[in-house]
Amino acid sequence: MAAAAPSPDPLDVAAEATRGLRGLSTELTARLPRLLEAMRALGTGPDAHTVLDRIVRTAAELVGARRAAIGVHHAEGDAAAGQGLADVVTYGETEADREGCAELLAEARRTGVPSAAGPQGSYLAVPLRVGEETFGTICLAGKRDGGPFTESDRHLVEVLATEAGIAIGHTRVQGATRQRERWIEGAVAVTQALLSGGAGDSAVGGMGGGPSVVAGKVRELADAAVGIVLLPEDGGGGLKVAAVAADEPSGLLGTALPARSPAVPRLLAGQPVLIEDPAADPLLGTSAPGRYGPSLMVPLSSGDRVLGALATARERGGRPFTASERALAAQFAAQVAIALVLAEAQRDRERLVVLEERDRIARDLHDLVVQRLFAAAMLLESAERRSDAPEVRARIERAVEELGATIQEVRTAIYALQQAPPETPAGLRGRVLREVRAAAVPLGFQPSLTFVGPVDDQVGPMTGAHLVAALREALSNAFRHARAQRIEVVVDATARLADGRPAVRLTVADDGVGVPAGGRRSGLANLARRAEALGGSSAFGPGLGEGGRGTAVTWEAPLPGEGA
Repeated sequence: MAAAAPSPDPLDVAAEATRGLRGLSTELTARLPRLLEAMRALGTGPDAHTVLDRIVRTAAELVGARRAAIGVHHAEGDAAAGQGLADVVTYGETEADREGCAELLAEARRTGVPSAAGPQGSYLAVPLRVGEETFGTICLAGKRDGGPFTESDRHLVEVLATEAGIAIGHTRVQGATRQRERWIEGAVAVTQALLSGGAGDSAVGGMGGGPSVVAGKVRELADAAVGIVLLPEDGGGGLKVAAVAADEPSGLLGTALPARSPAVPRLLAGQPVLIEDPAADPLLGTSAPGRYGPSLMVPLSSGDRVLGALATARERGGRPFTASERALAAQFAAQVAIALVLAEAQRDRERLVVLEERDRIARDLHDLVVQRLFAAAMLLESAERRSDAPEVRARIERAVEELGATIQEVRTAIYALQQAPPETPAGLRGRVLREVRAAAVPLGFQPSLTFVGPVDDQVGPMTGAHLVAALREALSNAFRHARAQRIEVVVDATARLADGRPAVRLTVADDGVGVPAGGRRSGLANLARRAEALGGSSAFGPGLGEGGRGTAVTWEAPLPGEGA
C-alpha cells in the first residue's frame, strides 16, 4: 500500500494564504486575529466530525452568516465516490436554517456553485482544498445584517477553508493508519490461533475451529454485521458456508453459493467481489439479501491455490466498503490463507511424527517385548518338565498358554502399527471410530466407544465435521492433561437440546485428574466455539473416577433441518 504524501505545514499554508490579504480593508484586518485563533484550534478535534463541526461554526461566526454547511467528498477510489457525500455538517439557529443550507450544499455539488435564485438569499461557496486535491465544499447563506457577502468575507473563508482542508486530510491519514494497524493486528491474532493447533486442528477442508475464529475476526475488523467463511463444496463446484459470525447466524450456516453464481468463478480465480446491493445481486445465500446491505467477498488464496473465500456485509442501508477497506480485507485474507497452508503443513509433520512413532513402537514390541515373552515361555516349559508336582505343572502350563496368547496379541498389534492409516471413511461412524483408534497410540489403551441412534443418517456433513474435530480436541485434552486410565466415548443421535430440538450429543468422559481451578481452558473454549457456531453448546462435569474424579465433556449441536 503506497505511503500517504506528507501534509503541507499548516503554518506555511496559513502564511501563504494570509499574504494575499495584505492591503485589504480595515474591516478585514480587524478580523484577522480572530481568524488566526480559529485556525489554531481547528486541528485539535478528537475526530473528523468534530473538526468539521468546529469549522462550520467558525466560518459562520467570522462572516456573520445565519447558516452554514460543509460537505466532504468520499476518498478517491471509494465505492461510494459517485453516490453523494461522505459527511455533511450543518450550522444554523433553527432546523429550517440547517435544512436550507444542506439543500444549498447539494446544489453547489450538482452545479459547481449554488443558484442565486430561491429563498436562500445571499450565499458564499468555497471549496475545501489542499494543493490540487479537493476535499469538499463549504457553503454559507444569509448574512445577519441582511446584506450580501463581501470580498473580505470570501477571502476569510478561503483562508479558513485551506486550513480546514489540511485538518481533514490529516484526520483521514490518522484514521487510515489506525485502521491499517487494526487489520494487521487482527491478521497476526488469527495466524497465531491457526498455528497454535487450537483453531486449525484438521485439514484445510475442515479447518477445525478455524472458520469460526476467522469469521469472527473479519466481522470485527470490517465493523460489519456478519462475517462468513466459505469453503469449496464437495463435488458441487460451488462454495459452502462453513462458519458464520453474526448476532443471528441461523439460516446461513451450511448454505451454498452454487457454481452457476457469477461470484464463484471470480472468487476461485482469486478475484474479489463487491456487492453494493445484495437484494439485486444475492450472492451470500438464500436468506442474506433481505437481511444485509453492502457486502464484500475476497478469496482465501495462497499462490495459485484458492482455499475458499471470506465474506462480510453491513446492515441494510449501511455505508459501502471503501477502497482502503477492500484492500485491507484482501491482504487479511491472503495472510489467513498463508496461515492455513502453514497449519496444514504443520499437521502433516505431526502425522509423520505419529507414523514414525508407530514404527518405533512396532520395532520395540517385536525386538524386545515379544522376544522376552517368548524366552519366559521357554523357561516355564523347562520348569514344567522338571517339576514332579502335578499342581505346579498344571499352573505352569496355564501360564505358558497365557504367554502364547499374549505373544499373538502383541504380534497382531505390531501388524496393525505397521499398516498405513486407511483413508477417512465416508460415514460419521467410521470417522469417529478412526479417531478413537488413533487415540489409543498416545494414550496407551483403547477408549470405549458407543453409538446411539442412526448416526450416519441423522447427522449432516457440516455437523459431523465439527463433531469429529470436537472429539479429537477432547481426546487430545485427555491425553495431554488428564493422565486418564479409562475413557468412554458416546455419540448419541437421539439427544435433544434444552429447548427440545433434536440434536446429536458427544460425550467424552475420563477418570483423570479433572480440570484444575484457574488452569488453561483453551481446549474447552474451542469446543464451545464449535458448538455455538452450529447453534449448540458445550459443557463439562464430573468424570468416571471414584467420587466423580476426572472430567466428562458434553458437546451437542442441533441436527440439520432443526435450526442448525
